[in-house]
Amino acid sequence: MSIEKIDLTQRLAGKVAVITGGASGIGFATAKRFAAEGATVVIGDVAPQEAGEKAAAEVGGLYVRADVTDEDQVNNLFDTAFKVYGSVDIAFNNAGISPPDDDSIETTELPAWNKVQDVNLKSVYLCSRAALRHMVKQQSGSIINTASFVAVMGSATSQISYTASKGGVLAMSRELGVQFARQGIRVNALCPGPVNTPLLQELFAKDPERAQRRLVHIPIGRFAKPEELAAAVAFLASDDSSFITGSTFLVDGGISSAYVTPLD
Repeated sequence: MSIEKIDLTQRLAGKVAVITGGASGIGFATAKRFAAEGATVVIGDVAPQEAGEKAAAEVGGLYVRADVTDEDQVNNLFDTAFKVYGSVDIAFNNAGISPPDDDSIETTELPAWNKVQDVNLKSVYLCSRAALRHMVKQQSGSIINTASFVAVMGSATSQISYTASKGGVLAMSRELGVQFARQGIRVNALCPGPVNTPLLQELFAKDPERAQRRLVHIPIGRFAKPEELAAAVAFLASDDSSFITGSTFLVDGGISSAYVTPLD
């Protein structure tokens, strides 16, 4: 009996992937990983056209400027992917913000709350709906929504609207995963721990003590690299995760399992 050889570098060959927030951070790292595994990538972002096109060119893909809080722009993003490439096989709904005016519930005002909810939660609803229009017809697809480890844990260094929005993403992803499972569509929530992106570096610069209070709780002892999250997303996008749907996919360095972290 011969053993079939599997080329893991082409797990996503022939797949069309749409990535929101794809011009930087976890999104761009994932775009590069998807392209390396054979996918055609469509990047949706609010980045200026030149910057977005440069990111897309690096992965041999297409840039569609899209405000993910705008229904028409979101629909155009996914419809363009379908019109140009013929399918929408993967949706990585990843765009999100964590602004400084989202803080404790005592100090976070309604405009800050609403802005975070729009970008972090409403956008996932809009993007999932737009992707599903194509995936239901195909009876296949993988949706990965970026939630967070804060969706399953509480924090005394609160970002109240961010935390609530990510809890919403997690609950919505779970429900969609169940609802569409028998139509060949998988939906999972990626729950990253703190990731070494420009957003987190800015936090370090502004408030080192607050950042250190986060780092001390990570058993692995460091923040994640964007590429480590990209590897997890590629797994969830691929058929290697064909029996995984509705999951809370934690990539958090052990934070959510820890009571006391190791000494150095």
